[in-house]
Order: sequence, then structure tokens, then C-alpha cells
Amino acid sequence: MKNSTISALLLLLGMFSCGPDSRDEAPLLFVPEDLEVTLWASSPLFHNPTNMDVDAKGRVWLTEAVNYRDFRNADGHLVQEAGDRIMILEDRDGDGKADTSQVFVQDEDLRSPLGIAVVGNQVIVSCSPNVIVYTDTDGDDQPDDKAVFLTGFGGKDHDHGLHAGQLGPDGKWYFITGNAGPHHVKDKDGWTLRSGSVYNEYTPYSTENVPSQVSDDGKVYTGGLIIRINPDGSGMEVMAHNFRNAYEVFVDSFGNMWQSDNDDQTASCRTTWLMEGSNAGFFSEEGDRTWQADRRPGQTIADAHWHQHDPGVLPAGDIYGAGSPTGMLRIEGDELGEEYRGLLLSADAGRNIIFGYHPKPEASGYSLADRQNFIASVDVDNEGYIWHQVEADTSKWFRPSDVTLGTDGSLFVADWYDPIVGGHQMRDKEGQGKIYRITRKGQDYPTPSIDFATVSGQVAALRNPAVHVRAKAAQLLPKQGAAVIPELETLLDAPNPFYQARAIWLLAGMGAPGIGKIKPFLKGDNRELVLTTVRALAAHAPETFLREAKALLLSADPLVRRELAILLRNTDYEKTAPLYTALIEGYDGKDPWYRNSLGIALSERANEVFEAEWQGLDPLKWSPAQASLIWELHPEAAVPALKLRIQSEALSSEERMQALETLAFIPHKGAVEAFLDLSDEEGILAEKARWWLQFRKYNEWQAFLEDWEPPLDNLPAPQPELLVSVNRLSDSLATGDEQQEALNSLAESPEGRLHLALLAVKGSFPDSLQAQLPEEWPSEGRPAVKHLLAQFFGRPQEVEEAAVNELEGDAAAGKVLAAQNCLVCHRIGESGNEIGPNLSGIRQKIDAPTLVNAIVQPDAAIGFGSEAWLVRLKNGAVLYGLLQSNGPVVTVLDSQGQRFVIPASEVAEKRQVPLSLMPKPAEMGLTAQGIADIRAYLMQGDL
Repeated sequence: MKNSTISALLLLLGMFSCGPDSRDEAPLLFVPEDLEVTLWASSPLFHNPTNMDVDAKGRVWLTEAVNYRDFRNADGHLVQEAGDRIMILEDRDGDGKADTSQVFVQDEDLRSPLGIAVVGNQVIVSCSPNVIVYTDTDGDDQPDDKAVFLTGFGGKDHDHGLHAGQLGPDGKWYFITGNAGPHHVKDKDGWTLRSGSVYNEYTPYSTENVPSQVSDDGKVYTGGLIIRINPDGSGMEVMAHNFRNAYEVFVDSFGNMWQSDNDDQTASCRTTWLMEGSNAGFFSEEGDRTWQADRRPGQTIADAHWHQHDPGVLPAGDIYGAGSPTGMLRIEGDELGEEYRGLLLSADAGRNIIFGYHPKPEASGYSLADRQNFIASVDVDNEGYIWHQVEADTSKWFRPSDVTLGTDGSLFVADWYDPIVGGHQMRDKEGQGKIYRITRKGQDYPTPSIDFATVSGQVAALRNPAVHVRAKAAQLLPKQGAAVIPELETLLDAPNPFYQARAIWLLAGMGAPGIGKIKPFLKGDNRELVLTTVRALAAHAPETFLREAKALLLSADPLVRRELAILLRNTDYEKTAPLYTALIEGYDGKDPWYRNSLGIALSERANEVFEAEWQGLDPLKWSPAQASLIWELHPEAAVPALKLRIQSEALSSEERMQALETLAFIPHKGAVEAFLDLSDEEGILAEKARWWLQFRKYNEWQAFLEDWEPPLDNLPAPQPELLVSVNRLSDSLATGDEQQEALNSLAESPEGRLHLALLAVKGSFPDSLQAQLPEEWPSEGRPAVKHLLAQFFGRPQEVEEAAVNELEGDAAAGKVLAAQNCLVCHRIGESGNEIGPNLSGIRQKIDAPTLVNAIVQPDAAIGFGSEAWLVRLKNGAVLYGLLQSNGPVVTVLDSQGQRFVIPASEVAEKRQVPLSLMPKPAEMGLTAQGIADIRAYLMQGDL
């Protein structure tokens, strides 16, 4: 890093924390008072770090992504011609800072790798489309063997591709991938995973992503997901799915999965505890519709974004707003202080922050209600923000991509140092990067000597803070059989429950002697250790698990009963049906995790469960718990009972509405008939019924509503005359006059101009006619379309970015201009539309010069999921906007904010356009001063 950059960073941090008179004391990062931070390593020791791990020698290994999206960074950025690299960093002289770095491997197959795990002499690298295992057999820190462990993940050179893998406490690998599918991955046994969605983004490597793909288990998995797989490559299974882009999963020693998921630029990022088998709710169930297409009237953005009012969807966790979440970690030791034991860390590169949580068991799940700003580069409340005309706010360049623990318990933070979140483009051309080290003040951190050669050394390593150091110990100990049980048993009395949990997992796999040591925990007071024991027995001793499950049903905590509901689903249902009856009776009607766990377990047997549990009951006397579970399972067998509940005036409006909503998720003729009957009536129920009919006509109920004509069908008006002009324009036998007449007809029509643009996108516009079109389109009143036409037929007008940055802005004037220009597509506070990203908290993510760049060059860094599409219908109409669903129905949100819901049978063709819907400033009539004014308005306090 340049000295001037460091000086600027320290100067600005001084303004945040200590005021202008104490800049010399400014911290590198804001951390809790009892901790301290040092800059452990920085470029040129390495570049652009995306993920880290620590080996048994205490060295930091990291993946670089210098070549990240270089199709958008072709203007002098650093390039690694031989491929991206895996680096090893080490503090050899023990002064608390790295002094050496070396290249472990540089490989053409590594383009923007996003994950690394170092387990003994094996280095496991996640880089779409592959999981690659490099093996260093002779210990010279160079790979002697390279093998592809898994392949077929989508998202090459893409943030939403394959992310880091972790060895869990059960000895299995957990890998997480974003929604840049399609993902077609085959395990060693030949079992094939298939996952897709409506999400497509233009890159040079893109393969069309399609929803509703069926895996070999007969299930449809959607978008991003977590897989679990044996170390030998067999036994792959999906642990959770339907993420947008959960960057990393951390599996703690209890066996809990934790992740944070990115929003769709709508201030809805979240940190979530995951249940096995869960649907995380980003897309529709089969991935063919976005949340915008599914949003119901009155739903908040956050609830709609994660489908929180749909059955079968996991509770979202902590929805904390805007951001770009990245690395995950749970601190399980006491090296930073006992008060940090159990702290869950969630890095957010967009917010320049690492959040901290102390997860608390709540009902049958976990509460993440105590979020704190644990580490940040800006003051925690962002007060005192000052923008300088010349200098960028480099405090916002802190982009934490990962966080991990060293073997000594110190905390390492990887920083992809850049003005913007790296998801779309890189502004820093030198490939800067940093690693910070956080320790407890006044405490020494000697590097421990790890001894894998002895049982006592392995047990000691099992206590280590570094996740894959203890994972290696967990691999070695079972190989020695029952002889290690006495040493492992000492951990069962440890004061740290995470250490106890690690021993429980291993002892469960050591037959009757080991199981006998852990069974007392099933009756213990620590509910999380009961949970761990149940999981360990299910993984290693299924017969013992089944016996113990029967006993636990009577007295177990809801946290444990919820887990039993999930784990028992893999056992013969004839054996477990009575157990599920008891689990159903234990549902209190309020606990969302418990309800969802029963949905995960029983959804494929919904009719069978309904007939066994509720068929004989009076539907009007269902308890709230029974009605809630029937909503979760929504079985076809419940249709007659639900119709009775809707019709009954003896029930409350809320109960009748719940029954209506339950029916809305049942693809059955009887459910549709109930809605049709109700739609002719008056009142709120009838109004809701009409909305559902209109919505379902083009998806799950399409087969039942072919003859039903919705009262407000919003298909664009037919334009057959435009098709005649398009065909004539493309006809090589047409005369020049005929082509000119066709061209004039299309250019004079707003709809015809979109046809011209579509021809250009396809490369079908006649070169001989290019000169006949205007360079400017003064009669075109749609700024987004004007931008589209200028790209293909005109001369785009530019505003100099540097000129804007030299101007002082007027926030009051900017507010007026923002209302005139930005609110057409963006939301600011309670005003505006939701076509583009929410701008209310934009200053939390980027600095002022980067905002100016986004306004002046809107096509340089298009947000994922915000790419424009041209969609031509068979009736001659063309739409230009965002594609929100792409299955049996195609939903387009056009550049004016109008949503069109179109049967796929009516679509003639679709083409993605590598442009933003956001026009350039000149196309909106904005001057350099106007942009400076908007910048001043948006970069002030929360809006």
C-alpha cells in the first residue's frame, strides 16, 4: 500500500474516533476496548485475498483473485497470466507481523478462487466449476499431486459461484455455492445434484441457468445451496438450498450451520442459523420466479425478499439491511477472552464491518437478536462523516472478505482493499490487500507446537482454535480405535462445552464403549450438548439413536425435539410414524423453527399425515397449532376442510384468511374452484381470492385456469404492424425504399425502437442502414430506452468523472434532483420505486467518488440480478426491463416500473443486454454540478 494511502486512512479514522486533535492515536480498525489490532500483512506479499485458512504451523494460507472479472477490468489492472495463486504467509521472526510469503501454486484452472481449507498435507480449493485437492506429499510447500474432487458448479469467475469448504465435526465436508448456476455435480457414487434458477448474468463463461431441475433423489433444489459429502467423495446430500449468495458456511462444534446471505440490493441482508434440509426462501420454490414476482400486496420488502410468509421456508434470522456479507466464523475458545467464547462473526464487505452475535437458544431455534459492531473501519454510528473533494474516503476501502482464527487463538481478518465491493468490478488496479490480526491487550500469543504423532498431541490439537487443525486431529484419532477413549474422555469434563462437543462426535463413532461415555449427556442440563449427542448418534449409531429418540420425546427440550423431527426423516416411516405423532402434539402453534422442521420431515407425506392426524376432526375446531401445521404441509387431502373454514362465519377473519392462504399453495382443482367461487363475492376474502387467481393463473394453477380470463390481464397490446416492418427490414429481397420505409416506421414508434434495439443485440441490424438512424433520439422520453438506443445507434454523451469530483455539492439542490431522477427507479427513505437498488443507506457501502463513478458509468458494474432484458412477444410487442420470472410464466418489470406477467407460450424470444437500465447523466439531462449535488444529498446522514 502506498504511504499516502495509509496516511489518508489514519487521518480519516482519527476524525471518526478521536477528533481532529488526536489523529496520531487513531486505530487501524475499531475493535472492542480490551482488544487490539495490528496490520499483520499487506501487499505486495499477496494480492486481493478472498479466503483464508491456517495450518498446523500457524501459517496463513489464502486464495488470491487478481484475475477476478477481468472482462470488466481491462484498463491497466494487475493480471496474473499464469492463473491465480494460493499463497502461504508466515511470521518467522515472531514479531507479530508476516515477514515472508511464498506461492504454493499458480494454476490456469484457478480463476478467482473463493475458498481454501488446509488439512494436513492437502489443500482443498474451491474455484467454480471445481473443488480441487492439491497434495504436498514431501512437505516442500509445493503440490505433488492435483485432483478434481468435485466438478460441475456454475459461476466461473463469479461471486455467486462455489465458495469455501469446511470439514464439519461429523468428519464430512460442507461446501456452499451461490445461485450462479446451473450446478450439475456428480459424486463418487454417481448421484447427481442439479440446481438452477431464473438467475442469469452475462459473463464470457455463462451457461444458461434454468429453474425446476430435478436431482437424482427426485427433488428440485433451487439457487445457492450447501452440500455435505464424505471425504472420499461419496454420499453427497443437500443440507439447505435456495440462497442468493451465501458466501460461506461455518459449522460449529455442536453441528450447527451458520451463514449470511446477500440481498438483491434491497437492504435485506441476513445472518441465519440453518436447519438441515431447509429452504432458505430467496426464489420461488422451484426457482422460476424472483421474490419481486411473488411479492404479495402489503408485504414488506424484507419479508417478501425471503418468502417469509410462504409455507416450507426457513425463518430468515437477523435481517440487518444493506450490505455484502462474506466470511463466517464462530469463536469457540477463550484466547481472546472468555466473554468472546461462542461469538459468531459475520463479515460484511459492503458495510466495512464484521458483526458479532452471541447466538442464544430460543424455543427450538436460535436467536440472533444481539447483533453488535465487533470490528469496523468506520465509527460504529457513522457520525462525523466528512467527504473530501480530492481524497477518497479510504476508511470505506476496508472490505473484509474472510475472518479466521490462528493456532494461537488470535483473529485474522482478510481485507480485499478496494473502493467498491468486488462483486462487479475492481477500482483498485494494483491488487491491494491486507490481513489484520486482533489479539487481547497485554496477552502473549505464543505459537503452539502441534504434535499429530501421539494420542495426547492429537487430543490437544482437538482443542485448537484453528478449525482444520482440530479437524485433522479428528481424522487421526478414530484410526487408533478404542485405545484413545481414555484420552478423549478427559475432554468430556472440560469447562468449555465446545471441547466437550468435539469429543462427543468422536466417541459416538467408537462403538459401544464410546457411546457409553456420551449417553449421560442425553440427560444433562446443557441443551446444546444434548443436541450434539443426538446428532452424533444419528450420524454414527442410527439404531442407538432411534432407541434414544423414543425416550427423549417425552422430556426433551424443544431444541432437541425439533432436531429429532429432522433426523428421523431418514428412517423408515413405519417405524417413526408414532414418534411424529408425538412431535406433532408437542408443537405449540407459535415456534416457527419447530413448524418448519415438521414441514421438512413430512412434506412428502403430507396427505398421509393429514389423514392420520386430523382427518376425523371438525375443521371448525382445529386448534391454532393444528391450523398452523396444516398451513405448513398444505396437503391436498385438506382441501374440503379448508373450504369449510373459509366459508364459516363462526371463525375469525384471521382464521379464514389463513385457510385461504393454505389453499393458495395447493395445486389442486378443488382449491382453484374454491377461489373461483369466492372471487364473485365482496369483501377482503374475495379481494384476496381474485389476487391469488390472477397470480396463480400463470404458475402452479395454470393447468386449472386455462379458460379463466382474469379481469385485469396486463399483456402488452398487440403490435402486428411492427412485425411486418421488422420482417421487411431484414428481408434481403426488399428494395432500398421498402427497407427505408420500414426503418422510418420503426424509428418513429416507441415500441418500434425496441425492435430496432433487439435486432442490434442479435447482430441482425443491416449494416447498410446504420447511417440512416439518428445519433440522438430527442423524441424518446424513456431515459432507459434512450440509453439503450445510444449504445447501439448513437453517440453516448459523457460527463467527466474527474470534473464532478472537483465540485462542491449542494445537498438541498441534490434532494430536488434526486426526486426528479433517482426516485423513478430507486427508493430513498419511504419514497420511490424498487427497480434499482435502495439508496437510503448507500453511504454505508461506498464512498463519494465511487458513487459518482456509479452515476457516470452505470454499465461498468451492473448489480447481479439487475441486468436488462429485451423480451419479444408473439403479438409483436417488445418489453425492456428486468426479468423476474422465467418458467411457465415470464415476468418483466419494465424500465417504467410496470410489471407484465406473460405466459411463456406467448414469448417469441428473450435476449439479455449487457447494459444497466440506469441511463447516463446526459440522457437524464444531468450536468456535472447536478451529479455533485446528488452526491452531496445521498452521502449525508441516513435518508
